Amino acid sequence: MTPSRSSLPRSIARRTAAVALVAVAGLLAASPTSSAMPDRPAAADVSDGTLAAPDIPLSNVKAHLTQFQSIATANGGNRAHGRTGYKASLDYVKAKLDAAGFTTTVQQFTYSGSTGYNLIADWPGGDPNQVLMAGAHLDSVSSGAGINDNGSGSAAVLETALAVSRAQLQPTKHLRFAWWGAEELGLVGSRYYVNNLPSTDRARVSGYINLDMVGSPNPGYFVYDDDPAIEKVFKDWYAGIGVPTEIETEGDGRSDHASFKNVGIPVGGLFTGASRTKTSAQAAKWGGTSGHAFDRCYHSSCDTTTNINDTALDRNSDALAHAIWTLGTAEPLPPGESYENTTDVAIPDNAAAVTSALTVSGRTGNAPAALRVGVDIKHTWRGDLVVDLLAPDGTAYRLKNSSSSDSADNVITTYTVDASSETANGTWRLRVQDVAAQDTGYIDSWKLTF
Repeated sequence: MTPSRSSLPRSIARRTAAVALVAVAGLLAASPTSSAMPDRPAAADVSDGTLAAPDIPLSNVKAHLTQFQSIATANGGNRAHGRTGYKASLDYVKAKLDAAGFTTTVQQFTYSGSTGYNLIADWPGGDPNQVLMAGAHLDSVSSGAGINDNGSGSAAVLETALAVSRAQLQPTKHLRFAWWGAEELGLVGSRYYVNNLPSTDRARVSGYINLDMVGSPNPGYFVYDDDPAIEKVFKDWYAGIGVPTEIETEGDGRSDHASFKNVGIPVGGLFTGASRTKTSAQAAKWGGTSGHAFDRCYHSSCDTTTNINDTALDRNSDALAHAIWTLGTAEPLPPGESYENTTDVAIPDNAAAVTSALTVSGRTGNAPAALRVGVDIKHTWRGDLVVDLLAPDGTAYRLKNSSSSDSADNVITTYTVDASSETANGTWRLRVQDVAAQDTGYIDSWKLTF
């Protein structure tokens, strides 16, 4: 996970300097060694018609970590951008995917005078207009092998992709997996990928799932608070095994999901904690040691294969597979009727909430369980914004929380809301409040799709 930039002046944090990038090749704790618990739900029929995911073998995920460690040891102790250990790590992952039947593409860029690489792997089939992605950064810092940060996420994504191949999965959505370069230097690889996607291809990405540090030795169980549909899949899975989760805040905006979120692509992900200290309340519900960091070896030379909690790694690998199977094999939503308001509404700086209304009429019964709420909010620091959907009876559905670290412009995305308890007809409102000073914006447009 890239270091925090919260100490920078706000204007600098929001506007990073341009990077010279070049040619594209291809596609436009318990103790760290505690054993994994057999707590994954057994495969079963899923009530919504999606396929149940297989168990992801922990031994396979750890075998990938052993390879990453060996690669780092043989290449100066790290797998950092521009170093031989990074390219060797990419070659290892690519060979596994090629042998499993994926179409792989290596995307090349230049940063700080060194060549960097992203690896993209596409599984055949699925709707090309509905692309579900999962990814992780493959690079380490220069001071260590980066086995938790982020060999853990890279290995979990790799083994989930290989499980797709073993199952010969025939998803309804097109599945794409990715490993990013130079994340530790400022999300460079993932930004390059997103910035070089034509707008039509960006629109085809229905969601991006990010795994960054999912085996911390003193772990917490954190879920990204971004796209509600992805968040719900992870929370429901963890609830099913009796493990409470918390909203991820330490790494918000500091990993590769931010590159996708900044252009309006729905994102979600998992995290087990970095340098922050585990509280006594967190230790009571998760185990481990209060008063100690989730990962005492964060960005250090001791981030080796001994710096992994097996239980956390196993759970998060299985949770990712569950999300890929659940979201990737769900029946696609049919085209729905839309209602839109395109009248601009100014959002005052650090002031009371404003609303934009639209009226739905001529429908029968209740709103759907997958009501789509498309928003286009122009704002110079979207982390200031809290966004809610208000049903005709006044019930509020939270779409977006504020976040001091979310420094990008604009909120342009589509949320999914379970509004099945609400009468469809009536006046619906989008409510937006700016809760911090200095930046302004307006509601450009929004719509409901039934």
